[in-house]
Amino acid sequence: MFKEKPLTVFLFCAIVTICTGVLQFIQPNFSFFDSGLITVIMLTVFLKDDRYTIAFGVAAIVLVFVATFYEHEGMSNQQIIMQHLFSAIIILLAVIAVLYVKKLYRAMEGEQLQLNALFEFATEGILLTNKKGEIILVNPAGANLFKYTKEEMIGKKVEDLIPKRFTPNHDKYRDHFHAAPSNRSMGHGRDLYALDKNGVEFPVEISLSHYKLQNESYVIAFVIDITQRKEAEKRMIAQREELERVSNEIRILNSQLENKVKERTLILQEALQELERSQQDLSEALSKEKELSEIKSRFVSMASHEFRTPLSSILSSASLIGKYQKEEEQANRDRHITKIKDSVKHLNDLLEDFLSLGRLEEGRIEATLAPFEMKEFLEDVMEEMKVLLKDGIKIQAECSQFPAINSDKKLVKNILINLISNAIKFSNPNSTVTIGAFVKDQQLHLSVADQGIGISKEDQQHLFTSFFRGRNVENIQGTGLGLHIVKRYVDLLKGEVQLESELEKGTTIRIIIPV
Repeated sequence: MFKEKPLTVFLFCAIVTICTGVLQFIQPNFSFFDSGLITVIMLTVFLKDDRYTIAFGVAAIVLVFVATFYEHEGMSNQQIIMQHLFSAIIILLAVIAVLYVKKLYRAMEGEQLQLNALFEFATEGILLTNKKGEIILVNPAGANLFKYTKEEMIGKKVEDLIPKRFTPNHDKYRDHFHAAPSNRSMGHGRDLYALDKNGVEFPVEISLSHYKLQNESYVIAFVIDITQRKEAEKRMIAQREELERVSNEIRILNSQLENKVKERTLILQEALQELERSQQDLSEALSKEKELSEIKSRFVSMASHEFRTPLSSILSSASLIGKYQKEEEQANRDRHITKIKDSVKHLNDLLEDFLSLGRLEEGRIEATLAPFEMKEFLEDVMEEMKVLLKDGIKIQAECSQFPAINSDKKLVKNILINLISNAIKFSNPNSTVTIGAFVKDQQLHLSVADQGIGISKEDQQHLFTSFFRGRNVENIQGTGLGLHIVKRYVDLLKGEVQLESELEKGTTIRIIIPV
């Protein structure tokens, strides 16, 4: 609105004002010359500075005021005053109107400048197209985005900025948009590409807006180059994939490490178990070595004692027999012969125990099962053992009638002989040794009970070990092998041994053998 050359307008307004003042002076009766002053004020709308409008308004009012003093033919003073007052009011209103119009225009011009600045300096590309898809306006950012000048882009169709593979259907999309226009964002959830002047594709996001002017539809497109964002997304995706790959490798390595730790732990556990077994074996070996040492010591002690006593008795009796040469001394000779026989029998029993133990240790004794009658078997054993009875000791059997049993008769006999021999040996005078036998649940239950010296609680736990003898039987002949051999025989028959004893009240040993 404001002219590029305000001096021309100013000179024109000044000339018109001077001419109007001269004409008023020459022809004061013609009030229409005041319209020249109003015209001057109206022309100041083209002068940007409000001071020009005010200055010419003041000058016009002064000229109107001065004109009231001119001589007016045929007019009264009242008419003159009213005429020029009316002109002054019109001039004042014109000044106010021009100032108001200038203010409005400056506001519009400011908004226009803001809009132009927004359009010109926007970092996004802005394209204005008509219904045909022709570009009628573009901002510098849009021109730079597509590598064109603004002049080159004006008149181009939108399809020229789209890769060829997308152009066939773009006309339909544009027609649909103009048929039902709306503000929308494009590119979210899908990839859009634009084409620059050099034919290079680049990814974009586009927002569309529309408006109508004089029944003509226009579209405003806001275009953003998202190449860097896409590259960042690709880098992010690559980094995420790399992170997932590294995470998977770490998980695999962790799994492998856990497996290796488990394997090492298992190997360590096995090694510790093997070490424990070795320690246990070593401990058992040491215990056995110690036990063997103790057995050896007991055997040497027992052998030296047990063999020396009967040998001394034999030697003594043999020497004394030679002194009894008279016939009336036959009773003395018989007594010493009996001692010699008893000593030889004792030595024979010792050797038999040693031989039995040796055969057991070598594994040469095995159980041979065969049926036999238990009652007759007990009667034979009792008859055989009666020769050992002394000091009023008796043997009695408690045996119920039951069918033949299936076991090793020889081993069972050796077991009973050992148990009965011990019972007789350790029984008090005039007491009874009781033998019990019955079958229950396909098991033979044998028991030998005496009323002798008994066995202490401390000695009972060692009673079945080899060469062990209770502390209360050290003065009674024996090898300490009897019960050990009994236990080995019972083990061969897959049976078990039970012991009940109390000092000075007697001992009961029970044998349970499966038949």
